[in-house]
Amino acid sequence: QLVEFGGGSVQAGGSLTLSCAASGFTFSDYCVGWFRQAPGKEREGVASFDYDSDGTTTYADSVKGRFTISRDNNKNTLYLQMNSLKPEDTAMYYCAADRQCWIALPMNWDHRGQGTQVTVS
Repeated sequence: QLVEFGGGSVQAGGSLTLSCAASGFTFSDYCVGWFRQAPGKEREGVASFDYDSDGTTTYADSVKGRFTISRDNNKNTLYLQMNSLKPEDTAMYYCAADRQCWIALPMNWDHRGQGTQVTVS
């Protein structure tokens, strides 16, 4: 199970931090990530954090330099620090998990949460 927290409304240029609490699987053995979906738009991969020894992170070009993904395997929690938010970042944000990272194909994530709304005005 994946449960997201931390969404809300913020002005352009502001910051938000999303959290995702995981349970029911061995969190440290999974790639985890975030994707988003705005009304009328396709699902978009945002960031992923692999479970390999290097802890490989990958970001969509649209968020590079502004968003930071991190994970705490001791707390089974995934985070997304979002800075310099833009109106085009407005979307429902979902955390996801799988044995493979699917940032380029976000519809392929095996597990996902219910989402948390982020609105930037």
